[in-house]
Amino acid sequence: MQEESTTVAIAERVREALDGGDLSAITELLDPAVRWGAPDDMEGGCQNRKQVLDWYQRGREAGTRARVTEVVAKGDKILVGLKVRGTPAAEELGGEADRWQVLTVAGDRVVDIRAFDDRDEAASRVGLPS
Repeated sequence: MQEESTTVAIAERVREALDGGDLSAITELLDPAVRWGAPDDMEGGCQNRKQVLDWYQRGREAGTRARVTEVVAKGDKILVGLKVRGTPAAEELGGEADRWQVLTVAGDRVVDIRAFDDRDEAASRVGLPS
């Protein structure tokens, strides 16, 4: 099982990389075989680090920005809360949309990222109270 102190340290690096929009720092955090997608869709979404980075870069080029609002580490999981701007969903909601990601850590890398629209569902996947 992942040591929680390692996960906490990685969680802080995730916060810094996302807040700074630092693609090289994000690259260092991701396992080469990282997956990213909807909560229960292991076949769709991104299947490796290059695909995740390409997705992130396309979003940046299109004007999407995110501000980290919450980072909580527990076991081998990290809950990341975001305020996202520059997407159609954010525009529909007046400019910002709340989104959450659950990151799974193995060793010193993020190996899986799941995206959620609902904090309670994301928190439950980490084993946190609503």
